[in-house]
Amino acid sequence: MTILESRGLCRYFGGLKAVDQIDMQVQEGEVFGIIGPNGAGKTTFFNVCSGTYTATKGEVWFNGQNITDRRPEEVARIGMARTFQNLKLFSYMTVEENVAVGFHIQTKTNLLDAICHTPRYRRDEAFIKENTADILERLGLSDVRHELAGKLSYGTQRKVEIARAMALRPKLLLLDEPAAGMNPLETQSLMEFVQMLNAQGYTIVVIEHDMKFIMNLCHRILVMNYGKKICEGLPDEIRNNSEVQEAYLGKGLDFMKEGGLFA
Repeated sequence: MTILESRGLCRYFGGLKAVDQIDMQVQEGEVFGIIGPNGAGKTTFFNVCSGTYTATKGEVWFNGQNITDRRPEEVARIGMARTFQNLKLFSYMTVEENVAVGFHIQTKTNLLDAICHTPRYRRDEAFIKENTADILERLGLSDVRHELAGKLSYGTQRKVEIARAMALRPKLLLLDEPAAGMNPLETQSLMEFVQMLNAQGYTIVVIEHDMKFIMNLCHRILVMNYGKKICEGLPDEIRNNSEVQEAYLGKGLDFMKEGGLFA
């Protein structure tokens, strides 16, 4: 079953075609990768799919619904959650508190409820506490639940950010360069973490520059360059595609040799 689809999706900024006629289908239960050189339009494509940017042309379909140009909070409510290139954690809040923030769109408590500690407030607080504990336990983060997010290693902070996104109870997770800035050990740990999420039933779309990470993680991969889709396929098909090689290294260069870009 197709869970996320773009049909002829475009996003133009004046004369710049940042996303130009992108067709994509993500199947439920897979890890789908999006790669391309710097400036290829990958994050802009994410932003249009998740409602941060409006589409110039084309459509976005999610779980059978046309969600083109819906606001980000609407998209989140129907089950699409995302992370960003730059960490957006609250550094002086604990891990537990950071994840709890992710439940805000699922609660109905207002300011008066919070001040008066009404039954609705108490129900919402119990709901948040129980479900936060469940997420931290399932993701192996219970041991750091009381740690300040800003004191954690970079790799663990990335996991906490993903955990907070999961508080939205998403059907689909969009991860924008989750391994950026990580050392090899952190990257390997993150890859195992994402594989664990996928094994738990989450469909995941990931943008990443680390080719080893993408090739070992994703079931299928879409390649973009200058806003356009070059190709889409299995990791081995992407490795051996001449247009992909040219996009990264230019004509006449072979990066398929041992130790090359996709090794």
